[in-house]
Amino acid sequence: MSEKPTSFSIKNWSQDDQPREKLRDKGKLTLSDAELVAILIGSGNRNESAVDLCKRILASVDNNLNALGKVSLKHLMEFNGIGEAKAITITAALELGRRRKFEDAVKQEKITSSRDVYDIMQPVLGELSHEEFWVIYLNNSNKVLQKQQLSKGGITGTLVDVRLVLKQALEVGATALILCHNHPSGTLKASEADKKITQKLKTAGLTLDIKVLDHIIVTEKAYFSFADETIL
Repeated sequence: MSEKPTSFSIKNWSQDDQPREKLRDKGKLTLSDAELVAILIGSGNRNESAVDLCKRILASVDNNLNALGKVSLKHLMEFNGIGEAKAITITAALELGRRRKFEDAVKQEKITSSRDVYDIMQPVLGELSHEEFWVIYLNNSNKVLQKQQLSKGGITGTLVDVRLVLKQALEVGATALILCHNHPSGTLKASEADKKITQKLKTAGLTLDIKVLDHIIVTEKAYFSFADETIL
């Protein structure tokens, strides 16, 4: 008679080792990243607990939660014990965390520095694998009136329509603009194309008394400001 496989469901662990109970009794800050993800999936596989499985998943992205948020469902499902439902649960939870970070950032309604722009736009652009170009429209007090995606392109670049930028500025009553796009490669250097579109928008805006205050290049962990580098 074959031995019945050991269950690695969290409910069969000792109470001291159960992440749900640990969170309830000791608080969320006492849990490791692996334990938090283990709560999401509920069980491991025949050979390892949910926590051990989650440790392996995290190790595959160098224990970086931002990197885990970027992986595909297919990548997650390559781990024994992670089916489509569990992969979707992990992805959804990390996306909620990203959106929460974005909501915290947009509470900053007035732009006072390039760092303010980065804090607002990094949750939107910092983790993308493709390039996007956004415009932040400001009033005369530098308060944000609107943020708008102008283009979405491949990893090599985007197309920007100057007429659409200024048309929208007039519609929302903006007196100033801040341009923003991401470099998925992580390169913090303005290309010639970046400089040309900045100058083109700056020149066009002057005819309508609409100033281009800055152009921010966003990467996952840092940013480049045209204004700070005095190349605007």
